[in-house]
Amino acid sequence: MTGQVSKLFRKKENLHRTSGSEIVKKDIKSMYQEELEGMLAGMGEPRFRAAQIFRWLHSGVKSFDEMTNISKDLRRKLIENCYISQAGIEKKLISAYDYTVKYLFSFNDGETVESVLMKYHHGYTSCISTQAGCKMGCTFCATGKGGFSRNLTASEMLSQIQAAQADNNIRISNVVLMGMGEPLDNFDNVVRFLRLVGDENGLNIGMRHISLSTCGIVPRIYELADMKLQITLSVSLHAPNDEIRSRTMPINRKYDITQLLKACKYYTDKTSRRISFEYAMIDGINDSDACAAELGRRLRGIIAHVNLIPVNSVEETGYKKSKKDRIRRFTEILAQAGITATVRRTLGSDINASCGQLRRQTIKENSAKEV
Repeated sequence: MTGQVSKLFRKKENLHRTSGSEIVKKDIKSMYQEELEGMLAGMGEPRFRAAQIFRWLHSGVKSFDEMTNISKDLRRKLIENCYISQAGIEKKLISAYDYTVKYLFSFNDGETVESVLMKYHHGYTSCISTQAGCKMGCTFCATGKGGFSRNLTASEMLSQIQAAQADNNIRISNVVLMGMGEPLDNFDNVVRFLRLVGDENGLNIGMRHISLSTCGIVPRIYELADMKLQITLSVSLHAPNDEIRSRTMPINRKYDITQLLKACKYYTDKTSRRISFEYAMIDGINDSDACAAELGRRLRGIIAHVNLIPVNSVEETGYKKSKKDRIRRFTEILAQAGITATVRRTLGSDINASCGQLRRQTIKENSAKEV
């Protein structure tokens, strides 16, 4: 089922009706194992069951009845009080050029997000969303054009990985939080996801195999640094100065480049982890020799790598990607300043693998059907 019918159906999965009233069920897959132990103790069940249930949840089961080593009585209690978050495949696009798969996933309430599966020589990487939509309003990004709906739960982030694994019969070894949304704007749920996805009884994906991309919510970068999680921090910089960055990224009006780079320096000092600075190359906007030289000066003293990204063509922006010789010259100037830079390999270009566009198209189609 898709559209409004599936949305109404899925909402009921999260509710339990008792004597005419509705009780909101617990999101069991977002729980740490110790939280499961506490819940089970409250049900009069032994704590050791928590480890069994935790493993089942992170193996990708879709119903409590699949938990065959759990008693029927306990399964009934779980059905009455909890629900298992799932990511259903609403749409799927496969690149003809490389093994890149773009998904439009729907959750239990019918909300949709995009996710991308990519194949590299080192294994499979899942690029997941952390919010349905985005509030940040970056002018070159398709996600923000579709508006913001809500934050995703930790379980919904996990479910994107599980669904892609099951659909392709593979194991995903790397995760990037670089899909729809700003991860640090959904800080608590994202941190919970990071701890769950790295659990040895769960998906067991090590922190060094996870990248988190942020447009620069400065206070949260400090908090993340103090946690010393050993993830790779990717900062969407996209400009060498406040004039250009404030024009293209509204977040810069709250936390300017000086504040942002100070927080980045703190992160590298605290974690000893290199930061990847994402830089969308936009023709005539931020790709001049002067921009490259200024960027080199800005990043001096930070353990950094610059990831140059030819900007995606997005309806309504009017932006065009920088020409190849301009990107090459930009890279050379950064190298002269001692800054390593590479041009991101384009994957899934024929399926618009950058996030936001498929969801926007679906929203427009559904709106047209309702008129």
